[in-house]
Amino acid sequence: MKTRAAVLTGLNQPFEILELDLDGPREGEVLIRFVAAGLCHSDLHLPSGDLPSRLPIVAGHEGAGVIEEVGPGVTKVKPGVHVVCSFIPSCGICRYCSTGRQNLCDLGEFLLDGQMLDGTFRFHHEGTDVGGMCSLGTFSQYATVSQYSVVKIDESIPLEKAVLVGCGVPSGWGTAVNTGNVRAGDTTVIFGAGGLGMNTVQAAVHAGAKNVVVVDPQEFKRETALKFGATHAFADAAPALEAIAEMTRGQMADQALILVGTVDETVVQSAFSAIGKGGVVVVTGLANMEHLTVHVSGAELTLWEKTIKGSLFGSSNPQYDIVKLLGLYQAGRLRLDELITRQYRLEEINEGYQDLVEGRNIRGVLIHEH
Repeated sequence: MKTRAAVLTGLNQPFEILELDLDGPREGEVLIRFVAAGLCHSDLHLPSGDLPSRLPIVAGHEGAGVIEEVGPGVTKVKPGVHVVCSFIPSCGICRYCSTGRQNLCDLGEFLLDGQMLDGTFRFHHEGTDVGGMCSLGTFSQYATVSQYSVVKIDESIPLEKAVLVGCGVPSGWGTAVNTGNVRAGDTTVIFGAGGLGMNTVQAAVHAGAKNVVVVDPQEFKRETALKFGATHAFADAAPALEAIAEMTRGQMADQALILVGTVDETVVQSAFSAIGKGGVVVVTGLANMEHLTVHVSGAELTLWEKTIKGSLFGSSNPQYDIVKLLGLYQAGRLRLDELITRQYRLEEINEGYQDLVEGRNIRGVLIHEH
């Protein structure tokens, strides 16, 4: 069949709208008609080369839609079911899935090159194989993906809202409550208040943190963070650290959570300085994989028993936490509608990312036309 998609064909190039050939589902695979896709900053790490990937590739890793067809051996879903895609597939049987770390599933080894789990491709353009980001490619009207990458959801939830729990919401939420272990009465500082960081704010508030301090250079994002429950917001780290010292009587923060678009050593050092004894720095934002971005005092790390941890997908379980978070949304305990600043058509994909880069959006959502 044919499908229209936003494709990255070269580094430092805009996304191109191309008509692709799409193969149907094979063993263990499903065909999805995407209704919505989220514009996440992680997709910009493809054209920048920070995440080295095989090109050409259909971008997009946040997606929600309807199952159109299932291949042999599919037991999780059937045609007509509404699903959210998880950018981390989970097989349920590998070492990591079987020990409760589904976000580290071994199937993730296929994600960067956009291959299917059997090492082949379903997208093609003029005889050339085209990958799908995270083995998904949600910036396409249709895609063939593994059943391990889909999560069945309640059909009453609008797909253009539910799409956000495919990456940004659980990654941000879990950074606070799972990896960072934010507890009632804690002081938490969050670096970056975009599509992930705003959900970290929501989670810290939900967990009962006494002080939720946001650091972001964009005034729009600082103002929005305060509306989402942050207690303090600063444009840069220096005044934030002074305020944290004052509000904690010198004890400093319990957690410093890094969710900026591109991590560098400066933000890591600021986060490390923001935490006190026994505090934790959680790095969720990405950077070029070859860059060394963590440079801190080893003596301070030891003597104050500080910790620096990475967090992938908020250390969440895709199959469980996606449904759980949507349940919080239905109960009015999680804001999704307010995260969406603007919707875009497929042809507006580059405009959407320009808005993201220039700080005009918390989260943009692409609505597919069929």
